[in-house]
Amino acid sequence: MSVAESEISPYLSLADQAYLVLRNRLIMLDIPPGTAINEAALAAELGIGRTPVRESLKNLETDHLVVSYPRRGTFATRVDITDLASISDLRRVLEPLAAERAASNATDEQRAAIAAKARQIESMTGAGEDNRALMEYDVDVHRLIYRASDNPHLEETLVRLDNLVTRIWCLVLHRMPSVSEHIREHVALLDAIAAGDGARAAALAGEHVEHFEASIRAVL
Repeated sequence: MSVAESEISPYLSLADQAYLVLRNRLIMLDIPPGTAINEAALAAELGIGRTPVRESLKNLETDHLVVSYPRRGTFATRVDITDLASISDLRRVLEPLAAERAASNATDEQRAAIAAKARQIESMTGAGEDNRALMEYDVDVHRLIYRASDNPHLEETLVRLDNLVTRIWCLVLHRMPSVSEHIREHVALLDAIAAGDGARAAALAGEHVEHFEASIRAVL
């Protein structure tokens, strides 16, 4: 089970469950940018009332994943490539901080999960790995690191930023020459965190953000 899937717990409120389902669809572009959100259809699909769906959409609007217009309805936001620079400015500071904190604060259980994720990525052959699976690896890695930082405010901020850059990545994914190489960069980062090497983890996280932005710009 991926980290994104594990977030959807039956112990969450119906609104929170709807939020996580819709958020994952929006960031992976399963709901394409600009698509109208049909509250009634979603409520029927998820087997819940329209009120939890409406509550989840309010939170998703705060995340800049949907936008509501009076008398028109709610729509998936457009993916704006020009947001990449401003998002990267924040990630250059916050991603190394989260990696350093994760190296210091991760529990034994989290270190084991982080090391296991590194071995999982390391075992990828590159052949037969579809881009969707690779993107899910990327989301999983970042969620593991943010959670292990043991700073809920930092985690919340970075999850929102990562959601936005994931949408940008999904939009240009078909132009990327090698997604698997980018995913493999996480192995050294995860190993540094699992080993408690905060300085190395921070440096590798910073390099990863720089490489990601350069890779996106190269195909625009």
